[in-house]
Amino acid sequence: MKLPTFPLKAACLAALAATAMLPVQAMADGVVNIYTYRQPELIQPVLDAFTAETGIDTQVLFLDKGLEERIAAEGQNSPADLIMTVDIARLTAAKEKGITQALDDAIVNGNLPAEYRDPEGHWFGLTKRGRVVYASKDRVTDTALSYADLADPKWKGRICVRSGQHDYNLALFSAMIEHWGAEKAEEWMTGFKANLARKPDGNDRGQASAIYAGECDIALGNTYYVGLMRTNEKEPAEKDWGNAINVIFPTFENGGTHVNISGAALAKHSPNRDNAVKLLEFLSSHEAQQIYAEKNFEYPVEPGLEPSEIVKSFGKLNADTLPLADIAKHRKAASEMVDRVGLNDGPSS
Repeated sequence: MKLPTFPLKAACLAALAATAMLPVQAMADGVVNIYTYRQPELIQPVLDAFTAETGIDTQVLFLDKGLEERIAAEGQNSPADLIMTVDIARLTAAKEKGITQALDDAIVNGNLPAEYRDPEGHWFGLTKRGRVVYASKDRVTDTALSYADLADPKWKGRICVRSGQHDYNLALFSAMIEHWGAEKAEEWMTGFKANLARKPDGNDRGQASAIYAGECDIALGNTYYVGLMRTNEKEPAEKDWGNAINVIFPTFENGGTHVNISGAALAKHSPNRDNAVKLLEFLSSHEAQQIYAEKNFEYPVEPGLEPSEIVKSFGKLNADTLPLADIAKHRKAASEMVDRVGLNDGPSS
């Protein structure tokens, strides 16, 4: 007797739907589950290379907020193997919230300089980026600026920036607090706010777009976005934005430009720990560092490895020597300062 097909089909569809709603598979063979704040397209090239070399698959869960809280809530049942994020404060926060585990691995330690590793092995810096000034090629003749200069009234109504509460800006403001002290940093932020052309809005690429559109003349942005914009064949408008700006490396009094990192940490309850360690070893390797440099336009942390030709065309990056831990410790104070000054309210408030 022929069995009816519809109920079986319906049952299969229901099962598939239920499966689709499950979290990332935790115990699959040959997999690493990655929880990340990094845009997936930025890490996919290096993950593809890892899979090609090892046969280990990668599954990525991207979150724009609440990553630490989610892993903490999942507890021992968390599928997370590796945490990938940007900003030293987020890496140290993950450690402080107890969602990472220590790793003492000879390969990783040998590949990464000590200044880009947590002394206790809870996080590892994988790439560097400078927090620089995007400047209109048509309307800005300055070729050198200090961070302090951005509060000069000569720039009144000429500066664009993304939210002051974004990690990239909070790290820069934290570095200012460490360099100048809280009082001078707040005085600077008040002057910077008065120079804004509009309320903080958008992302770093959006600031380049605003310069291209004539809404402002300079903006704060990360170095690697310029390379990504100038080579974006899928979105030709971004090429226009990237080609409309010059990169200026602003400096502190010591002659250094603020540098932050992207990095990774081994999740505390990683169900695929061996594979996660293999991925960390790969991410620290010469091959992965080259991919980051050539495809993402980031500065490699590997000593002596040159950035891409596009990034080298920006000029020489003299990185600030301020320890990353000193930046991270001021994050809360920087965030409170942004609110106190009303930076995100824009120039007229």
